[in-house]
Amino acid sequence: MRSTAHASDRTDEHDSRHKGMSVRLRRTIETLILYASLALLGLICLSWTVLALPLLFVLPARPGRWCGRLGILVGFRFYVWSLRLMGAYRLDLRALRALRHGPPVVLAPNHPSLIDALLIIAHEPRVACVMKSALMNNLFLGPGARLARYIRSDPPRRMIHQAVAELRRGGIVLLFPEGTRTTRVPINELQAGVAIIARRAGVAVQTLLIETDSAFLSKGWPLFRRPSFPVRYRVRLGRRFEPTDDVRELVQQLDQYLRSELADAPQNASLAASAQSAAAAPD
Repeated sequence: MRSTAHASDRTDEHDSRHKGMSVRLRRTIETLILYASLALLGLICLSWTVLALPLLFVLPARPGRWCGRLGILVGFRFYVWSLRLMGAYRLDLRALRALRHGPPVVLAPNHPSLIDALLIIAHEPRVACVMKSALMNNLFLGPGARLARYIRSDPPRRMIHQAVAELRRGGIVLLFPEGTRTTRVPINELQAGVAIIARRAGVAVQTLLIETDSAFLSKGWPLFRRPSFPVRYRVRLGRRFEPTDDVRELVQQLDQYLRSELADAPQNASLAASAQSAAAAPD
């Protein structure tokens, strides 16, 4: 009996040691994936900056727009392919194919993660992204974004004017109606810019529904904090809303629809946990 007990203890100790080694190995691999993915993105953006900066001063608006968006598309598509290859993400982006060769629309996705715009832009060359001024002035993103004639988010009046002009040229405008990454379940309060642009340009608002099972790159997530890979990420094509003269009504319709469709989204668990942590933190 005693020898049997000793053998059982040795087996348990071996299993525990093996499990500990597996956990450490998994964490090491995930750390390598994190740093490799961030380094690759930085290299892609910096390489395009080196090319885009002189083109920004040489090319007129129309060829510059075409060249800038093509360069961003190629770079981001390569990055998306690399994320899949490294096992960082399991991506379901098939719904974005429906945007190709379609009419001009204002894209209105929810915004759970920092990578949302990148994944959308990588699938449609006509997209003009509305970006914060800080990003437009960023060394890694700014020159390429300006060459592509992306749109600064402020001042709002100029942003709306440029977005309407883009839509009338046949382009697609990507604008997150939450204004920033999601911090509430299931979405933040929506801003009116999407509805105003749609009304003035006479185009529809196309909703996109983003679902992810990880809080990686969400609001407040440190850039170098290691997540559990692979991150599962899915984009669904939502309802298309026709423009209306009543901006407030359209915003309410968008809000109700997005809340209904995202009520059971997997990211809600991490959003709720983050909100509880913030509420429990001392002032």
